[in-house]
Amino acid sequence: MPARFADWFAGRGWRPHPHQHAMRQAARDGAHALLIAPTGGGKTLAGFLPSLIDLAEAAEREGLHTLYVSPLKALAVDIARNLTAPVEEMGLPVRVETRTGDTPQNRRKRQREDPPHILLTTPESLALLVSYPDAAEFFASLKTVVVDEAHALAGTKRGDQLALCLARLQRLAPGMRRVGLSATVAWPEALAEWLSPTADAASVRRIEGGGAVEPEIRILDTKERLPWSGHYGLHAAPEIYQEIKRAGTSIVFVNTRAQAELLFQELWRVNEDKLAIALHHGSLAREQRRKVEAAMARGDLAAVVATSSLDLGIDWAAVDLVIQVGPPKGVSRLIQRIGRAGHRLDAPSRALLTPCNRFEVLECRCAIEGLRARTLDGEPPKPGGLDVLAQHILGLACAAPFTADELFAEIACAAPYKELDRETFEAVLRYVADGGYALKTYDRWRRLFHKADGRYEVASPRVAHRHRMNIGTIVESPTLKVRLKRGAVLGEVEEYFASQLQPGDSFVFAGQLLRFDGMRESWIEVSRAPGGEPKVPAYMGGRMPFTTHLSERVRAVLEDPSRWADLPEQTREWLRLQQWRSVMPPRDGLLVETFPRAEKEYLVAYSFAGRNAHQTLGMLLTRRMERMGLRPLGFVASDYVIAVWSLHLADDMAALFDEDMLGDDLEAWMEESSLMRRTFRNVAVVAGLIERKLPGTEKTGRQVTFSADLIYDVLRRHEPDHVLLRAARDDAKGGLIDVGRLAEFLRRTAAGGIVHRRLDRVSPLAVPILLEVGKEQVAADAAVEDLLEEASAELEAALIEEAMGGPMHAELPL
Repeated sequence: MPARFADWFAGRGWRPHPHQHAMRQAARDGAHALLIAPTGGGKTLAGFLPSLIDLAEAAEREGLHTLYVSPLKALAVDIARNLTAPVEEMGLPVRVETRTGDTPQNRRKRQREDPPHILLTTPESLALLVSYPDAAEFFASLKTVVVDEAHALAGTKRGDQLALCLARLQRLAPGMRRVGLSATVAWPEALAEWLSPTADAASVRRIEGGGAVEPEIRILDTKERLPWSGHYGLHAAPEIYQEIKRAGTSIVFVNTRAQAELLFQELWRVNEDKLAIALHHGSLAREQRRKVEAAMARGDLAAVVATSSLDLGIDWAAVDLVIQVGPPKGVSRLIQRIGRAGHRLDAPSRALLTPCNRFEVLECRCAIEGLRARTLDGEPPKPGGLDVLAQHILGLACAAPFTADELFAEIACAAPYKELDRETFEAVLRYVADGGYALKTYDRWRRLFHKADGRYEVASPRVAHRHRMNIGTIVESPTLKVRLKRGAVLGEVEEYFASQLQPGDSFVFAGQLLRFDGMRESWIEVSRAPGGEPKVPAYMGGRMPFTTHLSERVRAVLEDPSRWADLPEQTREWLRLQQWRSVMPPRDGLLVETFPRAEKEYLVAYSFAGRNAHQTLGMLLTRRMERMGLRPLGFVASDYVIAVWSLHLADDMAALFDEDMLGDDLEAWMEESSLMRRTFRNVAVVAGLIERKLPGTEKTGRQVTFSADLIYDVLRRHEPDHVLLRAARDDAKGGLIDVGRLAEFLRRTAAGGIVHRRLDRVSPLAVPILLEVGKEQVAADAAVEDLLEEASAELEAALIEEAMGGPMHAELPL
């Protein structure tokens, strides 16, 4: 190692890890490299070290040398801060800068005219840079691209976008080397393929770092009464607070923004020592997030309550404890989150899992088992999205003209699109050019001009400008800013949530109790509420379904009572009661319980296929039950269970859960479903069919939905095989509908059989699902009662008393 670098390591009492040497060797060999190493193992430094040495020893240092791509803006800012330290301490003539959506316009302009040596950015900002006419000049000097947290990008639409951009960079800078960094990789071969410039895993050198100390993880055995249902974990706030007091600095991870807001409030309610506890999630104002990150880096905070906004890579070596409230929903996510503690190879990460209800105890226990067994979860990458491809094609046309043959060859080098056939490519290109058969008569969708020499170019500067305003693949719910009356902007809330508020309503946001004063043009005006309970506690964030891997482990634990010994007593008692009152769900196969309640018949299926698959299953089951004359009234689904209530008893379980429901039933439901319209809306936004942002204005969510619905109906009627309808169907099946998980469940049920228990009342295991709030109503009938009312404390007490009452089926000896 060059002397000044060796001295810098020695001055800090460090010795380079073997994987850092291996990464330098890969750079000397000109090899693409994927580094898989534990959190705290110096991955980021390993990725940058060859670039820093090269720049320090280079005679010429003009132009962009290394591009770093992060999935999070906060991570790019954090890495820039950490990279600046060695650069300044060694006196290296290296300029390091960030470019994200938060970068001021004047700095962006200057960066294009005078690029830094190392630029840290995000997939969206890279797509924007690629779309400029000077992209070829800007990237000509590029030597290395470093993709951090690569596993978090591969297999997503942002990963598709990045893979396409990397293919373009490889064409602009043929000698460019690709480097991927990741701590958790369930599919290393697929990740190497995604990183490769030829979609060939063998072309990427895989380097593994080891030596991490086994983490110290425990589950909170609460002294409070463990809830049967619910997802906030507020009952455990006093115990979480005591853990924060005992630790130096803690991160309290939760799964939704609503949970973050409510738990933050509850922690401050018990914060008798006035500890510095902060809040961090993606809807808060940028300034507030940066303030929290800086305070955390300085060691000024006792704890921060955070969502996935802090999942990845932020380097805070001072974090002593990670507290996960609610299950992590996957082994890989658990590893990622607990890696925030310690953040050093020679120190164990300390973590506390805090289940919010009884089912979550099982899930937390199984996540820890999976971590210790090193069985990572996650789905293998899917083929690239056609909507992302459409956006990318228009972006390339904004930069320079191209021929279809050249572009197809370039795109096929990106792993997500290696199987793309020419016919589909031509269909996407045709859509970008004029909207496709059904839309080509409209001038607004003529975005490419096909020149006489066979090349395509962007139709006008106006098209290019509007495209750049709408670059990106993250389609979030439309939001409105939250502004204090005569004060600062606190952040953003979903438009649908704001539309439900009445003047005087109070709600929790940005860690404060706020009163809604009124709606303005693009914001809601609020003032601080004097106190009391909020009428609207918080807006709901999306919930992550738990993984197939965790599902298998939870089913195995339920089936085997010998594995219950180290579960908390309240959970063991619950499971023993289920054994006595009914039976346990089998690992392979399906337990279905039916019982009467409140003049209705309930069917509870313990399918453990995840929330998204269960939502689809609920819709398909109710369709079948309607045809059978059972008069279904509604259903409710969780990650573990689905419950359907009807006017008549269902007894033919084999017919209800037959695999053929994934045929005509699924197709018919998808065509009618509002979910398909919502999925199409998202695809249309990504593909540029609907432009949310326009010069000087931005469409409301209602306007976007109205436009998307109109176009959806036109395409279904006149061009049912339109490329965007195909993209929407693919998205729906792999996402919210989760056909893969549902098909796997039905196959398992067919192979393992169905155990049907007819009970005379609700069973202990069924109580949590009847207390769930989320409900789909499938029939307008006077007999349908609102389950929200049933989720009261009185009902919970009644259900529990009922479940713990007398004998439940004839086979049970008294």
